[in-house]
Amino acid sequence: MSSDETVNPAARTVTVWSDLGCPWATLALHTLRTVATERAETVLIDHRVFPLELFNEMPTPKHILDAEIVTIAGHRPEVGWRLWAAAESTYPVTMLPAMEAVQAAKSAEVGGLVASDELDAALRKAFYTDQRCVSIPSVILDVAKECPSVNSEALAEAIARGAGRAEVYRDWRIAQGPSVQGSPHLFAANGYAEHNPGVVYHWTNRPPLGFPRLDDYDPAWAHKLIDSL
Repeated sequence: MSSDETVNPAARTVTVWSDLGCPWATLALHTLRTVATERAETVLIDHRVFPLELFNEMPTPKHILDAEIVTIAGHRPEVGWRLWAAAESTYPVTMLPAMEAVQAAKSAEVGGLVASDELDAALRKAFYTDQRCVSIPSVILDVAKECPSVNSEALAEAIARGAGRAEVYRDWRIAQGPSVQGSPHLFAANGYAEHNPGVVYHWTNRPPLGFPRLDDYDPAWAHKLIDSL
């Protein structure tokens, strides 16, 4: 069983530790949401942060993200991602503000866990598909206005107060322990704990010389997880 710091104990809730700029996490979330929708199942997602740029003390290199995006989207075209074709000057240099906003959206006045997950999904689409600079608060708030469950005015006030930043750094502290292995790592109160579920992949050589190779992806993990909730 995971520690209370790692997992939300509520029923039918999956705790997902991830970085918004991690394509593998975005694949896992896409699969979980798609399967839950197809099955007409209610699954709450509690987003926790595995902040890669704080761990690595640098932005995640674009050439690594590009290689992973091509690999995943080529294998699973239903994700609908595109390589960045907008001006390089608009490429997000940090994902921290977006992840802070997702944390801030958990508050009751903004909308709670449902709003937080809607915002996370919308921000990932804004980056991976629509090529919007989700580092910028104005872009984050524009995206929030597209989310039915998000009170965008309350979110704007929360962002102005710095809401969500303490939670990001709290999660970074927790993620330095042994329980969370990386982005993504999924937990449920029933003891479920899987890092990068369904994925079999490897890099052919150390970046930037090699390329990621997705040998297999089995989305059945999401059905098994939902069955177990």
